[in-house]
Amino acid sequence: MPSKSNLRLPPAAGEPAAGQSDPDPHARAFAAVRLRDLCGGVLVLRAVYHSQRFSRHAHEGYALGVIESGALAFRYRGERLVAPAGQVSLAQPDIPHDGAPAGGAGWGYRMLYLPPQAMTRILPRRAGLPFFRPGVLDAPDFAAAIAATHALLLDPAAPALAKETRFLDLLAAWVARYAERTPVLPPPGPEPQAVRRILEFMDAHWDEDISLTHLARITGLSPWHLVRVMTRATGLPPHAHLLERRCRAARDMLDGQARLADIAAATGFADQSHLTRAFRARFGLTPGAYRKIVQNSTLLAR
Repeated sequence: MPSKSNLRLPPAAGEPAAGQSDPDPHARAFAAVRLRDLCGGVLVLRAVYHSQRFSRHAHEGYALGVIESGALAFRYRGERLVAPAGQVSLAQPDIPHDGAPAGGAGWGYRMLYLPPQAMTRILPRRAGLPFFRPGVLDAPDFAAAIAATHALLLDPAAPALAKETRFLDLLAAWVARYAERTPVLPPPGPEPQAVRRILEFMDAHWDEDISLTHLARITGLSPWHLVRVMTRATGLPPHAHLLERRCRAARDMLDGQARLADIAAATGFADQSHLTRAFRARFGLTPGAYRKIVQNSTLLAR
C-alpha cells in the first residue's frame, strides 16, 4: 500500500520536484507512488497544500490532474489561470509555469505526471506527440474520469491489467477531446487469433498479475489496440475477463473447507474483502452465502 510521502521524492521524468521551492511546512501528502511498469513510469500524487508556492519550472513530461479542494493559480503560456475545485489542471512538456494558492484555503489535487512516451501507447506509429493548448479545463465528466483513474492507480488491490487499461482509456479520451493535433486512430480489426490467444493465456494464468504489456507481447499487437480489439470482439476489456476467471475459480473452491481468506489469496485477490466485492458483483451474493447454498445442496443430495 502506498505510504505517506513527505513530498521529497527522488527525481524522475515529469515529476514536479525539479522546479519546486522549499516545501510548505503545512503541506500534507495523502499518497505518492511511482508506477515504474506503467507506460514508462507514471508518478501518481494526491496532496493538499496550504501556502506552498512553486517556482517557475517546466516538466519533461505531461501533467494532468483534477482539483479536489480550494483553488490553484498559475501562470501558463502568458496567462494567469485559476483552477478551482472540480476543474482539470494540465501542463504540456517543456512549458514553464508556477503554482500557488488562489485563495487563503490553499488547494488539494490528484495529479498524474507521465513521460512523453506514455502517449505513444495510444497513438499510431510515427505519429507526433499531441499538443494541448489550455492549462485549465472546465469538464466535469473528464475530471471525474481522472479522479476515478487516479484512485484505481493508487489502489493496491487493483490488478495491473485493470490499471493499465483504465489509464490508456483516459489518455485516449484526453487526446480525442482536447488535443489540437489529434492523430487518427486506426479502427480496431477483428483479430480473432489474438483474441483467442489472450483468452487461452488467461485460462492458464488467471492466478497471476498479468500485465497488458505481456499480453501485447504474446499477440504482437500494441497494448491500446489490443484492448480495443478485445473489447470489440468480446464485449469486455482484458481485465474484466481476468476477473471473471478468478471469480469462477473462487466459486469452484467454495465446495471445499478452505478458509475464505485462503481462497482469496489462491485466486489472485488482494484479500477476503476484495474477493467478496468482486464475487457479489458477479454472482449476486457473498462467497459465504454461496458456500452455504453449496453445502446445503450437498447434504440434500446424500
